[in-house]
Amino acid sequence: MTSPYAQDGFRVGFDWGPVGAAVVAGDIVAVVDVLSFTTTVTVAADLGIDVYPYRWRDETAVAYAEQYGATLAVGRSAAGPGQVSLSPATIRSVTGITRLVLPSPNGSTISKQLSDSGTTVIAVSLRNRQAAADWVKEQGAGRRVVAIASGERWKDGSLRPAVEDLWGAGGFLSALRTDNLSPEARAAVAAYDTVAGDLPRQLHECAGGRELTQYGYPEDVAIAAEVDQSRSVPVLRDGTMFVST
Repeated sequence: MTSPYAQDGFRVGFDWGPVGAAVVAGDIVAVVDVLSFTTTVTVAADLGIDVYPYRWRDETAVAYAEQYGATLAVGRSAAGPGQVSLSPATIRSVTGITRLVLPSPNGSTISKQLSDSGTTVIAVSLRNRQAAADWVKEQGAGRRVVAIASGERWKDGSLRPAVEDLWGAGGFLSALRTDNLSPEARAAVAAYDTVAGDLPRQLHECAGGRELTQYGYPEDVAIAAEVDQSRSVPVLRDGTMFVST
């Protein structure tokens, strides 16, 4: 019996976090982590940098970066001159990097999880939501498309639905311009449509935007609000790295 949570019977679906990604399967899955994993991936892709997603920033991440001859991103607060972190602003300020290991407990973790299932994984943010939708449509009809909003985590480890990821997923799904959406996908599109004309301000005012601004990273929020400014579509290849198509 098909799970009632799988949104079966619809060509386009939507859900939240690692658990939702495991339940709502798709031939192509857009992982959305606006503040900041997928935004940072699109900024890197614009600059020709391949991104290797990794869950934790620990000794295993160091070894992983060495294995691929890649730079390991440091923590946001630890980034000094010439270093990169999950902050997209740091990607724009450095030169000479062609491969980057980017740890992230949300978007990166979900991307790795999905790649192990054999699905095609793309990184989607507000910056490339139209380009990603155009790429999906070029792949041909008949493929099931799912958007997964990564969300954040409360201190107890439970999922905190992040409205910026709902908007990013909804913006991508809206750009697909299809009526064959699950009710969950329709709700995401409706959420995006509500704020589409006021996104930069709304992104700064939402909890995630206020958090980054409070910690001293308002530029990261501004970059995330660059709606449709990127034509890069990062696709996860062989479960290891995002490369731009």
